Amino acid sequence: MSRSRIVCTQAGFTLLELLVAASMFLVVAGTAFALLGAAQRRYQTDAQILSSFQEARLGLDQIVRDVNDSGYPPRNHFSSLPSATYYAATPFAASPNVACFLQTSCTSPGDFDLIIETDINPETPDGVEWIRYQLPAGTTTLMRGVVKKNGGDPIAATAGAMVPYVQNVMNRASGAQINAIRAAYPAMFPGGNPVPMFTYTCETGGSTPLSCPSAAAFNTPPNILDVEITLIVQATAADAQTGQLRLVELHGRGHRINPNQ
Repeated sequence: MSRSRIVCTQAGFTLLELLVAASMFLVVAGTAFALLGAAQRRYQTDAQILSSFQEARLGLDQIVRDVNDSGYPPRNHFSSLPSATYYAATPFAASPNVACFLQTSCTSPGDFDLIIETDINPETPDGVEWIRYQLPAGTTTLMRGVVKKNGGDPIAATAGAMVPYVQNVMNRASGAQINAIRAAYPAMFPGGNPVPMFTYTCETGGSTPLSCPSAAAFNTPPNILDVEITLIVQATAADAQTGQLRLVELHGRGHRINPNQ
């Protein structure tokens, strides 16, 4: 009996084939990691931008609420009139020693400065507060300060209480900053000028309310009825794709509910 011998041979990968496969894997993996890295950077940038804009939106909403509550409590809230620090003599405070007209001779209220007179905690009988919002000249930080109303000047009283509130507010940016912004956002900053953060509508003695510069004799702080708030906010991080800084323009309107004093 004879036995036949069977020889099995198995073909493997050649070195060249292994090198080609490894090269293709490296290309695919490198592309995948590059796309993943770009996606992560964009996510981080978008998260920073969203955080900036959310901070600005929350700040705007608080200003609107404070304006809505201005002038509370009025004199007629009390059967027996208490000390002047326990009621709002005027919804929006100005220097008591200066008769001013809005956006012409007032320090506050002004385009970038507003002092609201109201009781923040009406459940607690501790008197009225002055709430001030100010964007100082040459800065991009909106400041906020709260002090108890006293018999003095609200502008002087609040000056030492101001703290940073919203960052990167560009309404009062420098000329160079405005030009750079207009290159990317042509519709912003009409005429290349700063954009007022506060504009006002005044009561006119029973007639149709008018923009406060047009309200003639009624163009005074006690007659303010509505405050239009505009915040132009620049994100802290540049866009991941274009490399440009993003901006958003936010608008809100506060309406004084309490009566004119």
